[in-house]
Order: sequence, then C-alpha cells, then structure tokens
Amino acid sequence: MPNLPSIVLPRRFPQRGAPAIRVSSLLIEAAAARGDEVLRKLETSLDGLTQEEAAQRLDKYGPNAVAQERRFSNLHLLGTALINPLVILLLILAVLSFLTDPDIAPGVVMLVMVCLGVVLRFVQESRADAAAAKLKAMISVTATVRRDGRPVEVPLSQLVPGDVVQLAAGDMIPADLRLLTCKDLFIIQASLTGESFPVEKFDAQEKDAGRSPLEFQNTCFLGTSVESGTALGVIVATGLQTYLGSMATAILQRGSETSFDKGIRQFTWLMIQIIMVMVPLVFLINGLAKGDWKDAFFFSMAVAVGLTPEMLPMIVTVCLSKGAIAMSHKKVIIKRLNSIQNLGAMDVLCTDKTGTLTMDHIILERHCDVVLESDDNVLVLAYLNSHFQTGLKNLIDRAILRFTEENGQLVIPQYSKVDEIPFDFSRKIMSVVVKSGGNKPRIICKGAPEEIFKRCTGFELEGQPHPMEPVIIADLREEYDKLSADGFRVLALAYKDLEEKPSYSKDDECDLILKGYVAFLDPPKDTARSAILALQEHGVSVKVLTGDNDLVSRKICREVGIEVDDFLLGSRVEKMSDAELAEAAGRTALFARLSPAHKQRIIKALQAKGHVVGFLGDGINDAPALRAADVGISVDTAVDIAKESADAILLEKSLLVLEEGVLEGRKVFANILKYIRMGASSNFGNMFSVLGASIFLPYLPMLPVQILTNNLLYDFSQVPIPTDNVDPEQIARPRPWSMSQITRFILFIGPCSSIFDYTTFFIMLYVFGCWDPKLAPLFHTGWFVESLLTQTLIIHIIRTYRVPFFQSWASWPLTVTTVIIMLIGSWLPFSPIGPLLHFTPLPLLYWPLVGLTLLGYVLLTQALKTWLFRRHWV
Repeated sequence: MPNLPSIVLPRRFPQRGAPAIRVSSLLIEAAAARGDEVLRKLETSLDGLTQEEAAQRLDKYGPNAVAQERRFSNLHLLGTALINPLVILLLILAVLSFLTDPDIAPGVVMLVMVCLGVVLRFVQESRADAAAAKLKAMISVTATVRRDGRPVEVPLSQLVPGDVVQLAAGDMIPADLRLLTCKDLFIIQASLTGESFPVEKFDAQEKDAGRSPLEFQNTCFLGTSVESGTALGVIVATGLQTYLGSMATAILQRGSETSFDKGIRQFTWLMIQIIMVMVPLVFLINGLAKGDWKDAFFFSMAVAVGLTPEMLPMIVTVCLSKGAIAMSHKKVIIKRLNSIQNLGAMDVLCTDKTGTLTMDHIILERHCDVVLESDDNVLVLAYLNSHFQTGLKNLIDRAILRFTEENGQLVIPQYSKVDEIPFDFSRKIMSVVVKSGGNKPRIICKGAPEEIFKRCTGFELEGQPHPMEPVIIADLREEYDKLSADGFRVLALAYKDLEEKPSYSKDDECDLILKGYVAFLDPPKDTARSAILALQEHGVSVKVLTGDNDLVSRKICREVGIEVDDFLLGSRVEKMSDAELAEAAGRTALFARLSPAHKQRIIKALQAKGHVVGFLGDGINDAPALRAADVGISVDTAVDIAKESADAILLEKSLLVLEEGVLEGRKVFANILKYIRMGASSNFGNMFSVLGASIFLPYLPMLPVQILTNNLLYDFSQVPIPTDNVDPEQIARPRPWSMSQITRFILFIGPCSSIFDYTTFFIMLYVFGCWDPKLAPLFHTGWFVESLLTQTLIIHIIRTYRVPFFQSWASWPLTVTTVIIMLIGSWLPFSPIGPLLHFTPLPLLYWPLVGLTLLGYVLLTQALKTWLFRRHWV
C-alpha cells in the first residue's frame, strides 16, 4: 500500500473548534445519483475539465493537500522550556533579589537553578525532535487525469472537484471520487477500514441509504489504492474536504491533556499553593517578631525558593531523555518525551488487528475436501488454476502459489494450458482448461462457493464421485459455512473433463464436480499470544479495535488469548451515548466494523473512566485514535499520517517490543516520582521547621544565602536520580499519577524531618547556648549541616519500598553524589568559603549528636514509609 503524500498544511487550515471526521455530503449525494447526473452537478464531462477550468477551480478550492504536522523550531522549544510556573517563579524571585538586596549571591544562585533546568530541557527536547524528524519519509505522487479530452499526469495537489481520473492496478486513489465506469475493480481499503481483503467496487447507483459511506460500492476515498481492474471516476471532494482531510484536520487540533501532563501540572500547582500559604506566614511572623521587615522579606523569598522544586523540569527531562535513549536500544523511538511516562502508566492497550496481532500477510491456511479434511489434490487444482491464468494475480492467487512453492513434497502433474475463461464479477469464477498427455482437457474452476455450487451436479469424496442431491447440498453448504464462520475467506474448487474443441467459454462451466475448498487468513503473529500474556501479567489489558468484520476478528482474538465472550460492532457504538459507551468499553475486549471516529470515541470513553489508554496502529484510519490516546504508538512502516500522530514509533511491529517499552516507561516514572517525593516532602518539612523556629527564635533561623546554598546542594545530590536502579515491584503494575498519594506522602514524611529539626534546635539552644544572638552563626551552621545531611541521606530511604543498603542499593552515581554532598556540607563550616556564607566551625560534641539525629531520622522514616506502603496509602 503506497504511503500518503505528505503535503504542507495550507494557511486556510482552521485551527479552532472540534471538527468532525466525516464524509463529504456532496459525495453521499453523488453516490445516490446516476453518473450523468453527477457530471452535470459538477459541471464537467467524460472528457474532463479544460486546463483553464482546472486552474480556476484550484484557485477556488485550494490545493488537494492533507495536513502534515510541522516540526517545532528551536525558539518554540526554548519558549516551552521557559514558560513553566516553577521557572517563572524563580525568575521573579531572582529579579526581586537583584533589585532589593546588595548581596547578589542569592540572585545568582536562583539564576543558576533556572539555567540548569531550562538548558537541559531545551537540549533534550531538541534532540528528540530532530530524531523524530529523521523518521519522516516524504513522497509525492501523480494521477492520470483527463484534461481537454486527453489523459495527462497531474501532481496530486493540483487535482480539483470535477476532474475525471483514470485508475488502474497499483494506483493510489487521488481524492474522494464517484465511479463512472469500472471493470473488475478491487480496492484495498485496509488503511481506512482495516479490512484485510480487497473490496469489490461497482459504478451503479447506491441504493442502501442506511449503509456507512465507507461501505458504498461506487465511491473511492483518498488514501486507498487499486488492487486490480480499471475505472473512470469523477472527483467530488479534494484536500481538507475529503474524508482523509477531515481526519487530518481533527488530529492536528491540540490534543487533550494526557495523564502525564495532568500529573505534572497538578503537582506544580500543589507546590505553588503551599508556597502561597507558607511564604506570607513566614514573612509576617518574622517581621512582627523581629521588627526587621527588610530581613523578613529576603528571608521569605529564600523560603519560597526552598519550597520550589526548581529541579523538577530538569529531573523530569533528564529522566525522560535517558528513558528515550534506553528505549531506542530496544527498538522504540520516542517522538514526544512525556509519552514515556504515559507508556508506563498505561493500563489499557487498544490495538488495531491487521499487522499488529496478525502478520498483515494473506496466507493459504487450509486446503480441504467437501467434509473439511485436508486434501492435497484440492491444492493441486488451486495451484493449476492460479498458475495458468494470465490476468493480474491477486492476493489470493499469490498466496496459493507461495504456499505450493513452499510445500516441496507436493507433486504437481505435468499439465499444459489449453485455454482460460477470465474472471468477471457477474459470475465470480475464474477457470482454466488444462491437459496432461493424451488425456481429455480438464476445466478447473475456482470461485465463490455459492456460484460454484450452482454449476455442480456432483461432488468428489475420497476419490469417488457422488451426485449432488438437494439434501446433500444443504449438508455441503453447512460444511462450507463452518469455514466462513471461523473467519476464513473461502473459495471453492470444481472440475470437469471436456471434449476437445478449438476454444472454451463460460458455457463450459456447467455439470461440474465439486472437489473442495481453499481457505485464507491473515494469521496471528507467532509472538502475539506470549506478548499479550506478558502485558496482562504487567497489568495492561488488551482491547482490539478494528474495522474488519467480527468473524475474522473473533478468530484472531481467540488464537492470541484474548477473551471475546462479548463484542461491539460500530453500528452499536454509533447508537450509544458517551456514558453507555464508557460502561460497555470497560468490559468489552473486541470492537469490530469501526470507523476512525468510533475508535476515537472508545478511547475517550475509557479515559473518562480513569484509564490511561495507549493505542497501537499504523493505518490512516488509526490516526484520530493515535492522537486521542494518552500514548499513541505506531511503527516505522506505517503511513505518514499515522507516524505524525504517534508519540512513539516501534522499529519492529511486535507487542514484545512494546512490552519492553512499557517496562522502561515505568522505570522512568518511578525515578521521577522519587524526586517528587524526596524534594516535596523534604522542602515541606524544612519550611515547616522554619515556620516554627521563626516564632520563638530572637533571630532568623537561617540566613537567605544559607537556605539557597542548602537547596542548591540538595538539588545537586538528586541530579543522578535518572540513573537510579528500580526495584522489580515498582514496575510490576501500571503507575498512574495520584495527587492524593503524593499529598499524603508529603504530609506524613515531611513533618518527620521537622521532628529532628526541632531536636537539633533544642541541642543548639540548650547544649551550645545559642539563645544569645551573638551565637546565631553557630545555630545557623548547626541547623544547615543537620538539614543537609538528613535531606541527602533520606534519598536512600524514599527511593525504595525495601530496606535501604541491605535489600536495595541505589545506582553508583547516586550513591557517590550523596557521599560527596554530605562531605561538602560537613566541610563548609571549616572551609575558606564558610565565612562568606556566615558559617562558623562546629564544636566536636556536635558530631556524635548529629550522628544520633541521623540514625533516629532514618529509623523513624523507614518505619513510617513501610507503614504507608502496607496500607497502600502511597
């Protein structure tokens, strides 16, 4: 199937609203009208338009172009990195600091934090965007159009309504058109409908008004292609007015917020709300208690920075980038970084059938006699019929020839061709006449079972002929129906020996002997069953959304291990309300005969029930669903519009590859969640301590520059989090965002650190006599060191559900960084930098006391964490 042309979006493309995916109303009217009426309505003729008329219409209707998503510029990516609530907050605080504080150190520290986060995010996202661009292969195609009464090749973008186009085998349908004449026309519609087999088309008026427009027999749609036959058609709709164009319009609208986006946004605003409550309180308490409103202002600004998880954009981006690199080694290319977490959080995978669960390759599955027992003689007849025909060999003929060639033990008698009676759509039979040695010529007929049955007077079973009596016919039809009900495409084989004569015709297709059947199927992939089982074991339920019929789809589902006790057809989905569909979608594993709009609705219905939904597809008909899903997954062999709509591209169309991506996504999210839990709980606990200390201390609990230095060092200790090891139980199930769990973690674990902050206050005030304002630097230094050591060490408690250092070890970069930051924090009071930060050396007694504080903090936090995990509160 040829790729769609990738044409740049016209300027007139609408950017607002929620356009529907629909077939042009004019095309529906044309289908119900006679061909000559359609030509009159479009003001054209069988000779086509003149060049002048075509130019006028091109100016009126615009180019025959579908949309292509543009790459983001570097300026856009930089703007995205900057326009972040946390970044904006830090920039505001930095500007205020520079304007009001003669000491530039706090402002410089804030700017360093901003630059680290923004630059790293920009670099990683620009790399991901560039890698995605390399996947996009653009092509252009032409169509044969009648202009001024003669055929000419015209670029697809130059076609207009009223153009009369000539179609032949292998051609792509260049726009939505109404057939005027056709002969033996079969169209491959898999890209739009998911049907494995070509669909027969005719030029007669459409009589069934209730039929879906995609099932009209006299219309063809942009994005499909001609399998066999010839036709003449008139273009009714071009560009964005085509069915494909409306689909492209829909998918290029701004997508709905995904699970990951919602989680990051909710967490960001949670922290901003905490800041908005805590900072004014700190400012007022210190201003009222100390009387120095200027110091209180700078201190409250430092508190605001301390509460801000300013490394969140950087940590998230680095985690996602590292995950993207790891996934590329596992044949998964990530186009949009945030899709990695969505992949891990996914608990429902909706997938197309053709090519995903199946091989996307029609094969001869069975060759059997009239009672469905395997029979090589049936295969011999099928081979001779397909081998000797001179017409264009279709998918079925190629499947027969390929199967026979691969079956080396089959003995094919030496036959020569005498004549052939070509296939036509009135009788649905193709016949060849062959001869072997001095034997009589034999006609071999292959075709639709119902047509072959009409021409048979007998059948063969176990080498013996039997008369075709009426009671027997019913039994034979029952056997044939079993194959059809099992999802096979079935053809019947019959033969008859003829008398010698110069030529043969369809009149000789009578008094035949029914030999048996050949049955075809797009079979399931060898890896599909094991991959689906693995996904289910990891908490991902698999649902099949296909445009193919339910018989074929049910058979494939059964073979790959998907339970299909109940299924939904597109006709039922169409009549359901959103609420009814949401209820039905949760318990249904198979949806068949779906349009692209149906797939999109089903995904949104599942999302409405709280599911994180992934969709795997590669056809044009899959594009809206790919865009609607939390994570859209396609393959590098997909049509361009599907790849444009996807968030991730599989380099191998296998669910086993996808399973690896799911697990990698969960690892990434586990590490992001570690940072969020560590940073938020620790910052919240420290600022809770600041609030209390501000009430009873005669001086500031810590100087602004010390708070900023503490925060910066702690942030550096968390930079290697993306490299951290992840315990198996952390990726065993989907990991969606849960703000209630994060909030509970902050509220329980945060105050834990405050307990030991207050014990440190007690030690500094009553053991070392720091009530005296002259000893304020000693108090500041003591709390700075204890705060930094406890914050940094707690990383190893929070990063695992297990007992740290015994049952679970952090990655070596995280371990090394933790040790280095703790050593730096202990060295600073004695270093040359200490006086610049207003530190003073600590007495010897301080160190065993802070050691006991660390031990108590670790034990209490580990016990509380274990209790929370066991109650499934976090």
